[in-house]
Parts: sequence; C-alpha cells; structure tokens
Amino acid sequence: MQQTIVIKIGSSSLTSDEGGLNRSKIVFFSAELARLHAQGYQVLLVTSGAVAAGFREMGYISRPKVLHEKQASASVGQALLMQAYHEAFAAHGIGVAQILLTRSDFSNRQRIHNASMTIEELLRHRIIPIINENDTVVVDELKFGDNDMLSALVANLVRARQLVIITDIDGLYSDNPRSNPNARRFDRVTEIGEDIYRIAGGSGSSVGTGGMRSKIEAARIAMRGGVPVFIGRVTDEGDLAAAIQEEGKGTYFVTSEHNLPMKKQWLGFHSMPQGRITVDEGAETALVIGGKSLLPAGVKEVSGDFHPGDVVEVVNLEQQTIGRGVVNYASWQLQAVAGLSTDEVQKRIEVHRMEVIHRDEWITLTVHKQI
Repeated sequence: MQQTIVIKIGSSSLTSDEGGLNRSKIVFFSAELARLHAQGYQVLLVTSGAVAAGFREMGYISRPKVLHEKQASASVGQALLMQAYHEAFAAHGIGVAQILLTRSDFSNRQRIHNASMTIEELLRHRIIPIINENDTVVVDELKFGDNDMLSALVANLVRARQLVIITDIDGLYSDNPRSNPNARRFDRVTEIGEDIYRIAGGSGSSVGTGGMRSKIEAARIAMRGGVPVFIGRVTDEGDLAAAIQEEGKGTYFVTSEHNLPMKKQWLGFHSMPQGRITVDEGAETALVIGGKSLLPAGVKEVSGDFHPGDVVEVVNLEQQTIGRGVVNYASWQLQAVAGLSTDEVQKRIEVHRMEVIHRDEWITLTVHKQI
C-alpha cells in the first residue's frame, strides 16, 4: 500500500539571506523529495517562497510590508517558484502540478472535495502536487504563518502517514537555542498544551513569516486529524529520508488519534461557526471524554444568531473552546430551554431532535488526556 507524505518547506529554507530565491536549495530539496518518490511514497509538497522569490523582481529592496506590495510580489514570485521546481524535478523524470488554495476553498465542502479528487488523480499518475496559498488575492492568508496551517490541513485532507515541516531550526527547544546554549530540545511530544505554546518563540527569520508557535499550532491540528508531525531541519543528503524513519534532526509530535473522515475535518477545521454555546462541567465531560451528545440541561449560555443545521462553537465555563457541532435548535429556542431537563423542554418548545448537538455531528477540538 502506498503511503502519503506531506512535506512543507518555508521561505527561510528556500531563499538566500538577502531574500531572493536560492535555486541551489530548490535543487537540493527536489532531490530529497525525488528520493522518497523513487521509494514508492506518494509525495505532496506545500511550499512557501512566492513573496520572497518575487519582491526582488519587483524592485523592492527588502521583503515588503504593505499588502498590495506583498500580493504583487507573490504574483511574480509564484511563477518563478514553479519554474524552478519544474526544472529541478524534471532532472529526476518527475512531473509537478501547481495547486493554489485559500481558506475559503477549505470552508466550501464542494470545493475542497474537488481539490481532494484532483490531488488523488495527480498522485495516481505519480505527479507531485506543489501546493501554496493564493497570496495574490487573499488578505488573511498572508498572515497564516508561512503555510504551516495549510500544510496541516492538506495532511489531514489526504490522510497522510506523516507531515514533515522543514524549518531552519532543529526542532522545539525549551528556550531559544540561538541565545541560550543550555536550551534543551524536545525529541518527542505526545500532547500539545499551554506549556508547549508558552515556550514556542517568535519568527526566526526576516524572510519567513512563521515562527515556532505557528508550527506548533499546525502540529496540533494535524495530530487531531490523526497525522504525526516532524518539525526540524533538512540540510544534508538523506536528511528527509531520516526524518521519515524517525531519525531526523528535529522534534516528533506523535498522536494516538485516528484519521478524521472528510465530514469531521470540515466541521472541525473549515466550517464557520454561527454562534457559541457555553456548557457546564458535566456536559464538557460527556462531550469530550464520554462521546455523548449535548442536551439542553448542560447548556449555560447562548450567544449568536443561529438556526437548526448551523455550525456552532462550544466552550466550557472558562470560555475555552472544546469543540464544534451542528446544532438542532435555533438560538432563541436554546436560550428558552438552557439548563432544563428533557421533560421540561418538551413542554416548552417543539424541536425536531431533543439533542442540542448529536454526537455524530460533533468534533472535539480540545487537547485532553486519555483516561
């Protein structure tokens, strides 16, 4: 059975110190991916570097800060980036394809299904999909963190065996290793909690936009979708293969979760919640640990204007998000029966289903320990 590997390469790994595209690095990484491809893996590449590759061609001295300058740089740089990849992979007899995605593509179930089918067909023909954000037209995506989140969403979408996030530092450290020689590297992480977020530092390069925190968030999303993650360096021949074999220069984020079906992925990571429901501790435990449905008795507060069939966010008493689900009540109905027993609800309103959110229409997003 063929196994799918998603590799994400950030701007700092593809460009020179001055910010332009470094073609020797493109050649090196393409050779590393080609080696995996020859071993029978299905390889997808999520690449940054369009803005970094294009701003010099635009005549800018340094990476632009203004939005329209970034977008113009991306439009020039994307062509240069794909040309470089095409030539580098052609040397190994491998074809490549360009796929530009935005957050709105993922939020639309039909569009992301179409993207999934396209990727599947490309892989079937042994063509490497090269995926990037469509920075030219999408405002928010320029703040996405150097494509880290995109790589996690893609890894979940294709149910990858592993996500490899290549960066210019060899993993997650207890402190900044550039300034603290006593910083300790984490070789293996099994749970991402607030302690991990606290030690994730800022951006390590003026070329890229993604710091370690955005990579940790991407790892959390991938792990929740059942995809283990490697974050680290690939600088020498064979490093990428070593990363796949758990011998890489970096940190491994392992997960016991299973791959999520497309419906759950859309619900958890791509849908747009129309309201918020606060639940008590009992309901939180039932949803997160017990795999139960949410009943009106566990609802404490309701906000937003939603209708049956809408997606809502569910938070605990500390206002921490615990998950999302498809609601069976209108917001005004739920406000009227919040905290009431099933018998009392039936006396007050008429609803199609008694559950506020059925367990089949729910996804847990909080990190919790298995008990």
